[in-house]
Amino acid sequence: MNTYSSSFPTISVIIPCYNMRRFIFDSMRSVVRQTFADWEMILVDDGSTDGTYETIKSLAEGDYRIKHAAKAHSGIADTRNQCIQMAQGRYLAFLDADDYWYHCKLEYQLEFMREQNLGFSYTSYNCVNEDGDAIVKIVKTAGDLTYNDYLHNTIIGCSTVMIDRDKVGNVVVPNFRTSEDSATWLKILKRGYKAYAIEKPLTYYRIRSRSASSNKLQASADLWKVYREQEKLPLADAMDCFASYAFNAIKKRL
Repeated sequence: MNTYSSSFPTISVIIPCYNMRRFIFDSMRSVVRQTFADWEMILVDDGSTDGTYETIKSLAEGDYRIKHAAKAHSGIADTRNQCIQMAQGRYLAFLDADDYWYHCKLEYQLEFMREQNLGFSYTSYNCVNEDGDAIVKIVKTAGDLTYNDYLHNTIIGCSTVMIDRDKVGNVVVPNFRTSEDSATWLKILKRGYKAYAIEKPLTYYRIRSRSASSNKLQASADLWKVYREQEKLPLADAMDCFASYAFNAIKKRL
């Protein structure tokens, strides 16, 4: 385990970006407006072609807590990993570049984890449409999750997660196109940790018609690869987990 110096920020906010010029302002602003201020924001642009990186540089001016880098396009997993490698904080808070947070998200979640001495937590979240308008829907947590629980229900929203690296150790994102976050949480939970649930919604999840996560067929295919190639589940066990995942995914969207 690492021990992080008091000279480092408490929380590193991990934001990988690819062609997010339209949405990145909302995401960055939601971090800047947090009631908890001891953070660093780390943005890595994955070879965007829409001016995302230029927008990030402009928005970052004057705030030393915002760190950014650009690289050739290599995919979401590699981009998340570069963000994590740049991070100096003990806690990692993940935020997708098209999502944004409640103003008290970091303060509330950090206090929850510190009070209960936890290494991994996630929260409920609200859904908004592409324009940021509220959809009358809250995706609630499924309670505290073990490794086996999460195999059957990949309910954890990436932008709701906070990790204490002092407790869970290094975080490395496996190379999957759309299920890299699920693969990451499984690697952590398999070590014997739990994902502890905060029922209060603290994140706005943006539903976009063209987002990678909206490609349900691709996401399902990638999750099957996670079950079989990463977790090495026998065929019957993988089929059982996949059926439960599909059922819970449909229920979540109703």
